[in-house]
Amino acid sequence: MPRIIAIDYGLKRTGLAVTDPLQIICTGLKTVASKELIKFLKEYFAKEKVELIVIGEPKNWDNSDTHATPLVEKCIKELQKKFPAIPIKKVDERYTSKMAKDAMLQMGLKKKDRRNKKLVDEIAATIMLQEYLNIIS
Repeated sequence: MPRIIAIDYGLKRTGLAVTDPLQIICTGLKTVASKELIKFLKEYFAKEKVELIVIGEPKNWDNSDTHATPLVEKCIKELQKKFPAIPIKKVDERYTSKMAKDAMLQMGLKKKDRRNKKLVDEIAATIMLQEYLNIIS
């Protein structure tokens, strides 16, 4: 069974998470520079079969667009152009960064480690993917 990959896209960094081949377990994959995302995905898709891309859709609490929404929309268009065979599903990413920071605190990570934005982005992508799996199961 192919994997599902989640993208927490940002202006500078993009957090990535992936399911196992049975689509049961979500794990953080990596955080890459956003300008390197397409290159990284090309290499990853050459090695692993992926059936779906889940990407976080930034929205305010009142469901209006955020300053990051146009960036994500641009990213989605680029992904559709480069990987037309892989469907893309937008999911709500509200509060995933906050949830990631809370999870890091609960894991007992030191303050220095909790400030690692790369780790926050990767964990946020993992949370987003796990929530997606919970919805579809």
